[in-house]
Amino acid sequence: MSGDATAFSRNYRDLSRQQGTDAGFQFEFSCRRCHDTWRSPFEPYTSGRAAGWLQRGSGLAGRLLGSGNSYSLSRAADGLAGAGWGQARDEAFQRALTEVQRHFHRCARCTDAVCGRCWNVEAGMCLRCVPDTATEVQAARHRGLNREATRRAEEAGEGRAAGYDVDTPRQLVCPSCSTETRGGAFCHGCGHRLAQPAQCGSCQADLPAGAGFCPGCGSRAG
Repeated sequence: MSGDATAFSRNYRDLSRQQGTDAGFQFEFSCRRCHDTWRSPFEPYTSGRAAGWLQRGSGLAGRLLGSGNSYSLSRAADGLAGAGWGQARDEAFQRALTEVQRHFHRCARCTDAVCGRCWNVEAGMCLRCVPDTATEVQAARHRGLNREATRRAEEAGEGRAAGYDVDTPRQLVCPSCSTETRGGAFCHGCGHRLAQPAQCGSCQADLPAGAGFCPGCGSRAG
């Protein structure tokens, strides 16, 4: 893989810190296929660490000697941390790019940088461009199994459909307690009868819910 930044223009993070007692350089690279990451070894930035101690001293100077001395020390710390930072960072990044070549490969087809687990060694390309044959065959077998099992299940369902009552209206929500009934004859939440409407005792006509009289013969309901 090329040792320049173009291979990782979209999949690295700069974790470097310019100033402080933990100032230093570190970069995190990620695989474009599986997104696993690798971090370069941490390299301390001496000037930044010295600036961190100066910043701490500026706080003490402010308490003991006045704000003017504190400001001067703080400016000095900023200048010390900034001096040479850009060049030092670029050199550290180039060392990290050299090291990352041992952990990543750049695909000649899609140009993505991928880790060793996502690399087809035989083909010399990433597994997204050239999937592993054994893996693809196994996946295809399961796709065929699922497709055929689905077809047989549909046939079994079609066979059972002859005995399913499709004419009777079904209430999917109980009017008494609002429980979802799943088409049952009775509500499993409160026992309310759902499958058949109440019927007139005189003419057997269906009675609307809450009816006081039969709409077919006028007899009193109930």
